[in-house]
Amino acid sequence: MTVAIVIAALAVCLSGTMTAAWLVALRTGRSGWIDAIWSFATGVFGAGAALVPFSGSGISTRQVLVASLALLWSLRLGLHITARTAHGGDDPRYKQLREDWGQAFNSRLFWFLQIQALAALALGLSIMLAAHNPTPALNSSDWLGVTVLIVAVAGETIADRQLSAFRSDPQNRGRVCEVGLWGISRHPNYFFEWMGWLAYAIIAIDPFGAYPWGWIALAGPLLMYWLLVHASGIPPLEAHMVRSRGKAFRDYQHRVNAFWPCPQHVAKASVDGDTR
Repeated sequence: MTVAIVIAALAVCLSGTMTAAWLVALRTGRSGWIDAIWSFATGVFGAGAALVPFSGSGISTRQVLVASLALLWSLRLGLHITARTAHGGDDPRYKQLREDWGQAFNSRLFWFLQIQALAALALGLSIMLAAHNPTPALNSSDWLGVTVLIVAVAGETIADRQLSAFRSDPQNRGRVCEVGLWGISRHPNYFFEWMGWLAYAIIAIDPFGAYPWGWIALAGPLLMYWLLVHASGIPPLEAHMVRSRGKAFRDYQHRVNAFWPCPQHVAKASVDGDTR
Protein backbone atom coordinates (compact mmCIF):
# COMPACT_ATOMS: atom_id res chain seq x y z
CA MET A 1 0.00 0.00 0.00
CA THR A 2 1.37 3.43 -0.91
CA VAL A 3 1.64 6.45 1.38
CA ALA A 4 -0.78 8.42 -0.81
CA ILE A 5 -3.47 5.74 -0.49
CA VAL A 6 -3.07 5.63 3.28
CA ILE A 7 -3.36 9.42 3.56
CA ALA A 8 -6.43 9.45 1.30
CA ALA A 9 -8.06 6.65 3.32
CA LEU A 10 -7.26 8.48 6.56
CA ALA A 11 -8.84 11.68 5.22
CA VAL A 12 -12.01 9.89 4.11
CA CYS A 13 -12.39 8.03 7.41
CA LEU A 14 -11.92 11.17 9.49
CA SER A 15 -14.29 13.22 7.34
CA GLY A 16 -16.95 10.52 7.53
CA THR A 17 -16.54 10.15 11.28
CA MET A 18 -16.90 13.89 11.90
CA THR A 19 -20.01 13.88 9.73
CA ALA A 20 -21.38 11.21 12.05
CA ALA A 21 -20.35 13.36 15.04
CA TRP A 22 -22.30 16.25 13.53
CA LEU A 23 -25.44 14.10 13.28
CA VAL A 24 -25.01 12.82 16.85
CA ALA A 25 -24.62 16.37 18.19
CA LEU A 26 -27.75 17.56 16.38
CA ARG A 27 -29.82 14.54 17.49
CA THR A 28 -28.76 14.65 21.16
CA GLY A 29 -28.29 18.38 21.61
CA ARG A 30 -25.01 17.70 23.41
CA SER A 31 -21.91 19.00 21.70
CA GLY A 32 -19.64 17.10 24.06
CA TRP A 33 -20.08 14.01 21.89
CA ILE A 34 -18.22 15.84 19.11
CA ASP A 35 -14.99 16.04 21.08
CA ALA A 36 -15.32 12.47 22.35
CA ILE A 37 -15.79 11.12 18.83
CA TRP A 38 -12.94 13.28 17.52
CA SER A 39 -10.61 11.91 20.21
CA PHE A 40 -11.47 8.28 19.48
CA ALA A 41 -11.26 8.79 15.71
CA THR A 42 -7.90 10.56 15.79
CA GLY A 43 -6.36 7.88 17.96
CA VAL A 44 -7.88 4.84 16.25
CA PHE A 45 -7.28 5.96 12.66
CA GLY A 46 -3.85 7.33 13.57
CA ALA A 47 -2.96 3.96 15.08
CA GLY A 48 -4.25 2.25 11.94
CA ALA A 49 -2.01 4.45 9.77
CA ALA A 50 0.90 3.64 12.08
CA LEU A 51 0.42 -0.10 11.59
CA VAL A 52 0.14 -0.10 7.79
CA PRO A 53 3.21 -1.89 6.33
CA PHE A 54 4.90 -0.08 3.44
CA SER A 55 7.06 -1.63 0.70
CA GLY A 56 6.01 -5.15 1.58
CA SER A 57 7.84 -5.05 4.91
CA GLY A 58 6.41 -6.44 8.12
CA ILE A 59 5.15 -4.46 11.07
CA SER A 60 8.05 -3.18 13.18
CA THR A 61 8.30 -2.86 16.94
CA ARG A 62 8.27 0.93 16.56
CA GLN A 63 4.98 0.80 14.65
CA VAL A 64 3.36 -1.25 17.41
CA LEU A 65 4.80 1.08 20.06
CA VAL A 66 3.57 4.27 18.38
CA ALA A 67 0.14 2.78 17.65
CA SER A 68 -0.14 1.79 21.32
CA LEU A 69 0.74 5.33 22.41
CA ALA A 70 -1.92 6.79 20.10
CA LEU A 71 -4.56 4.42 21.46
CA LEU A 72 -3.54 5.15 25.07
CA TRP A 73 -3.99 8.88 24.50
CA SER A 74 -7.24 8.38 22.60
CA LEU A 75 -8.86 6.12 25.17
CA ARG A 76 -7.92 8.34 28.10
CA LEU A 77 -9.21 11.56 26.56
CA GLY A 78 -12.19 10.03 24.79
CA LEU A 79 -13.45 8.20 27.87
CA HIS A 80 -13.01 11.30 30.02
CA ILE A 81 -15.09 13.44 27.64
CA THR A 82 -17.64 10.64 27.24
CA ALA A 83 -18.14 10.39 31.01
CA ARG A 84 -18.46 14.17 31.34
CA THR A 85 -20.98 14.39 28.51
CA ALA A 86 -23.02 11.42 29.71
CA HIS A 87 -23.43 13.12 33.10
CA GLY A 88 -24.82 16.26 31.50
CA GLY A 89 -21.65 18.30 31.13
CA ASP A 90 -21.18 20.19 27.90
CA ASP A 91 -18.62 22.46 26.31
CA PRO A 92 -19.53 26.16 26.63
CA ARG A 93 -17.62 26.94 23.43
CA TYR A 94 -20.26 25.19 21.31
CA LYS A 95 -23.05 26.94 23.21
CA GLN A 96 -21.46 30.25 22.29
CA LEU A 97 -21.17 29.18 18.65
CA ARG A 98 -24.87 28.36 18.65
CA GLU A 99 -25.65 31.86 19.90
CA ASP A 100 -23.25 33.51 17.45
CA TRP A 101 -24.37 31.55 14.38
CA GLY A 102 -28.09 31.58 15.07
CA GLN A 103 -30.20 29.83 12.42
CA ALA A 104 -27.07 28.97 10.42
CA PHE A 105 -25.69 26.91 13.31
CA ASN A 106 -26.45 23.47 11.86
CA SER A 107 -24.83 24.07 8.47
CA ARG A 108 -21.88 26.03 9.84
CA LEU A 109 -21.25 23.35 12.47
CA PHE A 110 -20.96 20.75 9.70
CA TRP A 111 -18.12 22.64 8.00
CA PHE A 112 -16.55 23.48 11.35
CA LEU A 113 -16.31 19.75 12.07
CA GLN A 114 -14.82 19.09 8.65
CA ILE A 115 -12.06 21.53 9.61
CA GLN A 116 -11.60 19.46 12.76
CA ALA A 117 -11.28 16.38 10.54
CA LEU A 118 -8.55 18.17 8.59
CA ALA A 119 -6.72 18.98 11.83
CA ALA A 120 -7.03 15.32 12.86
CA LEU A 121 -5.52 14.34 9.50
CA ALA A 122 -2.43 16.45 10.21
CA LEU A 123 -2.13 14.87 13.67
CA GLY A 124 -2.62 11.40 12.22
CA LEU A 125 0.22 12.04 9.78
CA SER A 126 2.48 12.90 12.73
CA ILE A 127 1.63 9.53 14.26
CA MET A 128 2.27 7.75 10.96
CA LEU A 129 5.61 9.49 10.41
CA ALA A 130 6.78 8.56 13.90
CA ALA A 131 5.75 4.93 13.42
CA HIS A 132 7.55 4.60 10.09
CA ASN A 133 10.89 5.99 11.19
CA PRO A 134 13.15 3.43 9.44
CA THR A 135 15.81 3.29 12.16
CA PRO A 136 16.21 -0.49 12.68
CA ALA A 137 16.01 -0.71 16.45
CA LEU A 138 14.38 1.31 19.19
CA ASN A 139 16.73 4.00 20.48
CA SER A 140 16.91 6.78 23.06
CA SER A 141 14.62 9.05 21.00
CA ASP A 142 11.90 6.40 21.06
CA TRP A 143 12.10 5.99 24.82
CA LEU A 144 12.22 9.75 25.34
CA GLY A 145 9.06 10.06 23.24
CA VAL A 146 7.38 7.30 25.26
CA THR A 147 8.33 9.06 28.51
CA VAL A 148 7.03 12.42 27.28
CA LEU A 149 3.68 10.92 26.24
CA ILE A 150 3.23 9.00 29.48
CA VAL A 151 3.98 12.15 31.50
CA ALA A 152 1.55 14.08 29.29
CA VAL A 153 -1.27 11.56 29.74
CA ALA A 154 -0.64 11.39 33.50
CA GLY A 155 -0.51 15.18 33.82
CA GLU A 156 -3.72 15.68 31.86
CA THR A 157 -5.44 12.99 33.92
CA ILE A 158 -4.38 14.64 37.18
CA ALA A 159 -5.52 18.07 35.95
CA ASP A 160 -8.92 16.73 34.87
CA ARG A 161 -9.45 14.95 38.19
CA GLN A 162 -8.46 18.02 40.18
CA LEU A 163 -10.96 20.13 38.24
CA SER A 164 -13.71 17.51 38.59
CA ALA A 165 -13.15 17.28 42.36
CA PHE A 166 -13.24 21.06 42.67
CA ARG A 167 -16.49 21.33 40.71
CA SER A 168 -18.14 18.52 42.68
CA ASP A 169 -17.88 20.51 45.92
CA PRO A 170 -21.00 22.71 46.27
CA GLN A 171 -18.97 25.26 48.25
CA ASN A 172 -16.95 26.01 45.10
CA ARG A 173 -19.96 27.03 43.00
CA GLY A 174 -19.13 30.23 41.15
CA ARG A 175 -15.46 30.11 42.20
CA VAL A 176 -12.36 29.72 40.01
CA CYS A 177 -10.42 26.47 40.30
CA GLU A 178 -6.90 27.25 41.47
CA VAL A 179 -5.97 23.97 43.15
CA GLY A 180 -3.03 21.75 42.22
CA LEU A 181 -1.88 22.14 38.63
CA TRP A 182 -4.51 24.84 38.09
CA GLY A 183 -2.47 27.07 40.39
CA ILE A 184 0.51 27.09 38.01
CA SER A 185 -1.32 27.13 34.66
CA ARG A 186 -4.82 28.31 33.77
CA HIS A 187 -5.08 25.41 31.33
CA PRO A 188 -2.79 22.56 32.49
CA ASN A 189 -4.93 20.04 30.60
CA TYR A 190 -4.21 21.92 27.37
CA PHE A 191 -0.50 22.10 28.16
CA PHE A 192 -0.25 18.34 28.69
CA GLU A 193 -2.38 17.72 25.59
CA TRP A 194 0.17 19.69 23.55
CA MET A 195 3.03 17.88 25.27
CA GLY A 196 1.62 14.53 24.19
CA TRP A 197 1.82 15.50 20.50
CA LEU A 198 5.42 16.57 20.98
CA ALA A 199 6.21 12.91 21.72
CA TYR A 200 5.55 11.80 18.12
CA ALA A 201 7.90 14.44 16.73
CA ILE A 202 10.61 13.25 19.12
CA ILE A 203 10.20 9.68 17.85
CA ALA A 204 9.96 10.70 14.19
CA ILE A 205 12.94 13.04 13.93
CA ASP A 206 16.34 11.52 13.21
CA PRO A 207 18.90 14.14 14.35
CA PHE A 208 21.47 12.63 11.97
CA GLY A 209 19.31 13.30 8.90
CA ALA A 210 18.68 9.70 7.86
CA TYR A 211 14.90 10.24 7.90
CA PRO A 212 14.19 13.78 6.62
CA TRP A 213 10.44 13.07 6.40
CA GLY A 214 10.40 12.83 10.17
CA TRP A 215 10.70 16.59 10.54
CA ILE A 216 7.18 16.95 9.11
CA ALA A 217 5.91 15.39 12.35
CA LEU A 218 6.59 18.75 14.00
CA ALA A 219 3.35 19.82 12.33
CA GLY A 220 1.49 17.92 15.06
CA PRO A 221 2.65 19.88 18.12
CA LEU A 222 2.80 23.15 16.16
CA LEU A 223 -0.79 22.76 14.99
CA MET A 224 -1.99 21.68 18.42
CA TYR A 225 -0.28 24.68 20.05
CA TRP A 226 -1.96 27.07 17.62
CA LEU A 227 -5.37 25.45 18.08
CA LEU A 228 -5.18 25.41 21.87
CA VAL A 229 -3.57 28.78 22.50
CA HIS A 230 -4.78 30.96 19.64
CA ALA A 231 -7.89 29.38 18.07
CA SER A 232 -10.48 26.96 19.44
CA GLY A 233 -9.00 26.36 22.90
CA ILE A 234 -8.06 29.13 25.30
CA PRO A 235 -9.63 32.24 23.63
CA PRO A 236 -13.29 31.12 23.55
CA LEU A 237 -13.06 29.27 26.85
CA GLU A 238 -11.57 32.25 28.68
CA ALA A 239 -14.15 34.58 27.13
CA HIS A 240 -16.80 32.31 28.66
CA MET A 241 -15.03 32.28 32.03
CA VAL A 242 -14.80 36.09 32.11
CA ARG A 243 -18.54 36.29 31.42
CA SER A 244 -19.41 33.71 34.09
CA ARG A 245 -16.81 34.49 36.79
CA GLY A 246 -16.07 38.17 36.17
CA LYS A 247 -13.44 39.82 38.37
CA ALA A 248 -12.47 36.55 40.04
CA PHE A 249 -11.31 35.11 36.76
CA ARG A 250 -9.62 38.33 35.63
CA ASP A 251 -7.62 38.27 38.88
CA TYR A 252 -6.76 34.65 38.16
CA GLN A 253 -5.57 35.67 34.69
CA HIS A 254 -3.27 38.22 36.30
CA ARG A 255 -1.73 35.72 38.72
CA VAL A 256 -1.39 32.57 36.62
CA ASN A 257 0.05 31.93 33.16
CA ALA A 258 -2.43 30.85 30.51
CA PHE A 259 -0.48 27.88 29.12
CA TRP A 260 3.09 27.36 30.31
CA PRO A 261 3.19 26.17 33.94
CA CYS A 262 5.18 28.34 36.34
CA PRO A 263 4.90 29.55 39.94
CA GLN A 264 2.34 32.27 40.50
CA HIS A 265 4.79 34.90 41.73
CA VAL A 266 6.87 34.41 38.56
CA ALA A 267 3.80 34.76 36.37
CA LYS A 268 2.73 37.90 38.23
CA ALA A 269 6.19 39.41 37.91
CA SER A 270 6.11 38.71 34.20
CA VAL A 271 2.74 40.45 33.84
CA ASP A 272 3.89 43.41 35.91
CA GLY A 273 7.02 43.66 33.82
CA ASP A 274 4.95 43.74 30.64
CA THR A 275 2.84 46.63 31.92
CA ARG A 276 5.65 48.89 32.97
